[in-house]
Amino acid sequence: MIMKFNRKNIIIGKNVKIGKNVKIGDNTTIYDNVNIGDNTIICNNCILGEPLNNYYTDSNYINPVLTIGANSLIRSHNIFYAGSTFGNNLQTGHNVTIREYTQCGNNCLIGTHSDIQGYCQIGNYVRLHSYVIIGQKSKIGNFVFIYPFVVLTNDPTPPSDDLQGVTIGNFTQVAASTVLLPGSVIGENCLVSANSTVGGNFPNDSFISGSPAKEVGKLSKMPFFNSKGKRHYPWQKNFEKGMPWQGMGFEEWLKKAF
Repeated sequence: MIMKFNRKNIIIGKNVKIGKNVKIGDNTTIYDNVNIGDNTIICNNCILGEPLNNYYTDSNYINPVLTIGANSLIRSHNIFYAGSTFGNNLQTGHNVTIREYTQCGNNCLIGTHSDIQGYCQIGNYVRLHSYVIIGQKSKIGNFVFIYPFVVLTNDPTPPSDDLQGVTIGNFTQVAASTVLLPGSVIGENCLVSANSTVGGNFPNDSFISGSPAKEVGKLSKMPFFNSKGKRHYPWQKNFEKGMPWQGMGFEEWLKKAF
């Protein structure tokens, strides 16, 4: 069955660039200065280019550009604020809100009811599962998976304007219901266990667990074995679904990628 929209109640502002073969769902509003890449699907009841606060008070307001890359799928009831950039092959769940000046790479997944609060940097192949909250000024590397109900905080002395974002290195996994405290730095190839409360700096290859969290040991040395009886970490050597090394293996991909 070919997906069809009714083309009802679609509002498109000025200076909007829509690529080839783009589908736009009913009751969708696209504000000024939005760029949508080829073959992208915008489902029903979405808002793209939501204006910033001074839109309501500044008669000279100009909407910052929002760019959504090609081959993206934006599901229903998403709100993307102006001023952000998303790479190709973005996929979102339902009821996602992404605030202004978020920079997101290619091939990212953002799950249902997730909230990215703006001024964030997100790499390539990042997966945010459902109900993930990313505070302002967060920096997330490439191939990072963040599981449901994780919160990245940013205010060390609430309430204040002294925001300190969380930094997460490449290939790190953050398990469900974890809280990352303001200014925390998690290295590459780390695993943060479920229900942890994490503050401070942690080096690469750390297994991080507890509340307050501590480095239990080097992740690659921990007795975490998969169903094949192999050490699972680094996970890149044992998981490839949806990854650029699918079908060739991580090490072969590394040779070609760099």
